[in-house]
Amino acid sequence: MKLGAFDIYPVSDGRFRLDGGAMFGVVPKVLWEKCCAADDLNRIPLSLTCLLIRAKGKNILVDTGLGSKENDKFHRMFAVERTPTLPESLKRLGLGRDDIHMVINTHLHFDHAGGNTMEEEGGTVVPSFPKARYVIQQGEFEDAARANERTKASYRRDNFTPIAHVNQWEFLHGDTELLPGITAIVTAGHTRCHQGVRIESEGQVAFFLGDLIPTVSHLPLPYIMGYDLFPIQTLETKRWVLDRAFEENWLLLFEHDPLIQAGHVYRDEEGKYFLREVNPWQ
Repeated sequence: MKLGAFDIYPVSDGRFRLDGGAMFGVVPKVLWEKCCAADDLNRIPLSLTCLLIRAKGKNILVDTGLGSKENDKFHRMFAVERTPTLPESLKRLGLGRDDIHMVINTHLHFDHAGGNTMEEEGGTVVPSFPKARYVIQQGEFEDAARANERTKASYRRDNFTPIAHVNQWEFLHGDTELLPGITAIVTAGHTRCHQGVRIESEGQVAFFLGDLIPTVSHLPLPYIMGYDLFPIQTLETKRWVLDRAFEENWLLLFEHDPLIQAGHVYRDEEGKYFLREVNPWQ
């Protein structure tokens, strides 16, 4: 779709499943299963929808999906369906590995940064986009590199350390305008330094949510993932983003919703938020 002078495209790395209880935290299953049907292993379907931004002569990729390095056991555990893969999605837009100028990671969990790197013949892991600068909050990188017993299952070192070896990382310290109209904004809660991406051109604004609000079903303020390290902070960050999105008519972009990729929020008399779906890519 056109967003002012920019072009933005959803680019898929397929789908996978995660435990529904973990995805909704303290919310009882009797509530969340109304919107998210679980399989016999209690897993709900999730998309891996990354974002491509064409702006100022640059191709900018936000998040990289699961990637191709995981084994069959991993694929069975998470019911992975990489059809299409991220490289296939980019190829449909006429882009290859060398055509990406910047990769922005919202954070470094395996379903957002797995495609940062790839395995060459012989087993060497290298950056998937050799000409790109990879952008992350420095605090997020440090937390991933020093993962503890609570967090290490979500962070896979081969998704980010090979990039450090060739000095392609650019570390941010708080909200940062990366290009005119494209700003990384810290949206802490899911992780300490999780970031969203604000895209603005000619008075139009879109916001890529990452794992702050992973699906439309997570719009209610208390619907917070069990994976979130700082759930009370998530609550306040969600409140701030949704208030701004309503007041300024932001187009919200969802990374994990299997059915809805974008929409504008509206608010009822009780202050609860709901989504008016937009399908700008039809």
